Amino acid sequence: MMTAKLAMASVRHRLGSFAGTFLTAFLAVALIAGSGLLLWSVLTAGPGADRFAAADAVVAGERSVVLTTATDKGDKVKVKTKDERLTGAQPLPQEVAGTVAATRGVAEAVADYAFPVALDVEGKPLGVPDATTVAHGWSSAALTPYPLREGAAPRTGEVVLQRQFGVHIGQTVRLTTRTGARDLRVAGVTEGDVPGQAAVFVTDSQVAELSGLTGPTAVGVRFESGVDGAAALTQLQNRLGGAATVHTGTDKVAGDLPGAVPDYIGAISIFGFVLGITGFAAVFVLIGTVSLAVRQRLRELALLRTAGATPRQLRRMLRMEISLVTLVAAVPGLPAGVLAAELIAGRFRELGAVPPQFTVSLNAIVLIAAVVLGLLVTVLATGVAASRAVRIMPTQALRETVTVGRVGRLPRTIVAAVLVAGAVAVLSLVPLGGPFGMGMGFVSCSLLLCAAAALGPILVGALTAVLSRLAALTGVLGRVAGAMTRAESRRVVGVAIPLTLMFAINATMLLNGDILSAVTAGQQATRMAPATIRVAATNAPGLPLATATQVAALPAVTGSAATLGTRVVVDEGGKPEDYAAQGLLATGERALDLGVTAGDLANLGDGAVAVSGPLAESRGWQVGDRPAFWLADSTRVDLTVVAVYTNWRGFGDLVLPGGLVAAHDPRGLVNALYLRGAPDVAAAVADRWPTLAATDAQDPRAGTADVQNQQAAWELMVVISLGFTAIAVVNTFAIATGARRREFADLRLAGATARQLHRMLGRETLITVAVALVLGCVISGAVVSTFSVAQDGQWRLFAEPLRYLEMLGGVGLLGVVAGAVPARIVIGRRSLPAIKG
Repeated sequence: MMTAKLAMASVRHRLGSFAGTFLTAFLAVALIAGSGLLLWSVLTAGPGADRFAAADAVVAGERSVVLTTATDKGDKVKVKTKDERLTGAQPLPQEVAGTVAATRGVAEAVADYAFPVALDVEGKPLGVPDATTVAHGWSSAALTPYPLREGAAPRTGEVVLQRQFGVHIGQTVRLTTRTGARDLRVAGVTEGDVPGQAAVFVTDSQVAELSGLTGPTAVGVRFESGVDGAAALTQLQNRLGGAATVHTGTDKVAGDLPGAVPDYIGAISIFGFVLGITGFAAVFVLIGTVSLAVRQRLRELALLRTAGATPRQLRRMLRMEISLVTLVAAVPGLPAGVLAAELIAGRFRELGAVPPQFTVSLNAIVLIAAVVLGLLVTVLATGVAASRAVRIMPTQALRETVTVGRVGRLPRTIVAAVLVAGAVAVLSLVPLGGPFGMGMGFVSCSLLLCAAAALGPILVGALTAVLSRLAALTGVLGRVAGAMTRAESRRVVGVAIPLTLMFAINATMLLNGDILSAVTAGQQATRMAPATIRVAATNAPGLPLATATQVAALPAVTGSAATLGTRVVVDEGGKPEDYAAQGLLATGERALDLGVTAGDLANLGDGAVAVSGPLAESRGWQVGDRPAFWLADSTRVDLTVVAVYTNWRGFGDLVLPGGLVAAHDPRGLVNALYLRGAPDVAAAVADRWPTLAATDAQDPRAGTADVQNQQAAWELMVVISLGFTAIAVVNTFAIATGARRREFADLRLAGATARQLHRMLGRETLITVAVALVLGCVISGAVVSTFSVAQDGQWRLFAEPLRYLEMLGGVGLLGVVAGAVPARIVIGRRSLPAIKG
């Protein structure tokens, strides 16, 4: 009880001393809570709104590729089932709707044809914010339901739109699908809304013509009144056999078009990475700040030992103090974390990195876990720091300089060696050029930072020995500053390591993102070099394949390459993996250079596929092999590898025949058309198709939107990390400087002027900042250069020299300011009063 009272009194009467620890704990809890909420929200996000609200059940085909593998473990057989979500829906056979309708207990079966479309009015895109535009046959309107607000049901050549489009009856809109573009008259406007989807309805008789579908994508089922639902479902599934799956309850949404339902797989990776970065930075800085704060209290602890306090009592007091400070900091930290989560989620929605429907969900367990984690880290850090500090001898209270025993070099070296070995293993054994390259770069950087912290006194001692000699060249104050940094290397470690963390972590993420963008842009430029112009639609997400074929047939065109973006699933040893792919339809002279290293793209006909070098290497594929693939609508095809290419970044790992993609991808539009021909080819295209945009194929901005959005997402992560670590650096400098009031007062009494103290501290700060930047450059350089080699075999420390210098200068300037401001406050106002007291 006495220990608790002493701890509370200590905190109450020494608020200034605990301010730094409070701020660090506040930021740590806020960031951990915010990133934890983001990850929790995507992990528990629902599948989206139920478009089949008025149906009792939904019959649909496969919406994912499911692979099951059995491994004989000797005593038992281990069975694993993995699945990968598709981006499209394979049409059901026409007779399925009749089979469902004829099943006992079924009152009504509504065939639903769902297909993505693009709308425009007089060349201006028409849509609903944060929603995917999907068209259906008019009979499907009853499944949501979408009642008519005004007008009438659509007839041939007409369309009905929901109210959110803001159109009026009689207006003409252009509807673009993979089968072409058509002008339709608005016949009616509906009420109703499904979040994330914008509904378009056409007459049932025109669905096949507009969509290209051979059958419904789903069938909505209503049971007869009073019928036993369970028995009717069993009867229905038995009648269907394995031709389709029956979905009920909240699972009905699984029967919707996959592209219209939010996909959180990518968001899970993003927010998991955010949690990893912020969590590591928070823990790292918390440990350093708490350890530094305990070390600054050695004289006080020695006095308490003189008064009869035992080491055990001191440990309990320190733990109670830090627990009280952390819990108080958590009170404003939790709402700040919720606010941070909302702001981060909003920015990621703007970048398209997460679905527009994504919202942050509050969860008490996550918030409590953030507090518990912050409390656990601070208590453990206090325990480690106190384990040596509380063993201080009482007689040391009478000395001017109070020190504690130091950990030997051998334990530090062993710990550091293990951490460095782990970093080397990650950098050398994990394929950094793959999808986990950025994440593994962060992991290796974290391991090296921990190794630097473990070897802190040794590394800093060696660096300060060199840098202090350089500082000595500036005069007497430089020699004094150098001597102070050499004598107090542990204090330099406490301040320099957070600055090292700030530079190394953020520079690694930023520079790796720059390198990835540069490599992608370089391959893209090489890929498009043979083309004269790049053609794309100005009012739609793509061109119908028929339109692209007509453009390519212009007399001025000597060669063309139409690309259709899609996704293809590959069997990765029993685990289905989703890959970006392109459909390609080429004519005449080569208009795209994919960097073929084996085989020939001229052989890319029906039943053929070209594969990127990394995918071919990982799967062991060679020209002539015939692997299996699942297309966007789950159609399984065996294709012969006819070429292996290297310019795959920003393009895709697989290239399939354009007609195959157009037939099996729900969108099936040409996203870009590359033309080669006479200088006037752009004018020829503009004269014939005014709605098409023709740009220079060598324009560095052409087709880089996805790359720019990805880089913007990485930069947002850097901003999050940079903000926290910057505040932590300032906080650490303030704690270290504030603890030197007695030292400054003694120097003032000895005759030193405030200006001389400022100049001396300025040189100390420069030495400390230089030490931190040297360590940060070495750590980030090791990771970034290895990452660069993994991308394209080229060794780089950075992609943009100016960006690197800005990062280096910015962190250095922050360190100098963080050291100067607390020094000016302490020296100018508090030094002499402290000695008088």
